Amino acid sequence: MELKKILIVDDEPNIVMSLEYIFKKENFEVFIARDGSEALDIAELNIPDIILLDIMMPKVDGYQVLKFLKESPKLNDIKVIFLSAKNKASDIELGLQLGANKYIAKPFSTKKLVSEVYDLLKK
Repeated sequence: MELKKILIVDDEPNIVMSLEYIFKKENFEVFIARDGSEALDIAELNIPDIILLDIMMPKVDGYQVLKFLKESPKLNDIKVIFLSAKNKASDIELGLQLGANKYIAKPFSTKKLVSEVYDLLKK
């Protein structure tokens, strides 16, 4: 069985390390990006099944990454979950309007995140 590919995009090393550990344990092929432009490069090369995307990052923010993904015929089917400390209703609404499949506010439950990822991959 082919491993599902997940791209974790966050500039916070502790979050990246814990998510990488969790999803490797869940038998995902894990890719890491520390900013939006790196995320787009990795997505182009590896076409992940799902992206966990932070919003507030250096260079290119998560909103811009999502916008680019949605405009790309090659990448627009990738499922995206925003993971962000921006948790106002307007932030969440904007993320979903731009095309994110889910929006999870930080701090989050890793158990809930894993179940959301599996849920999305079934669709």
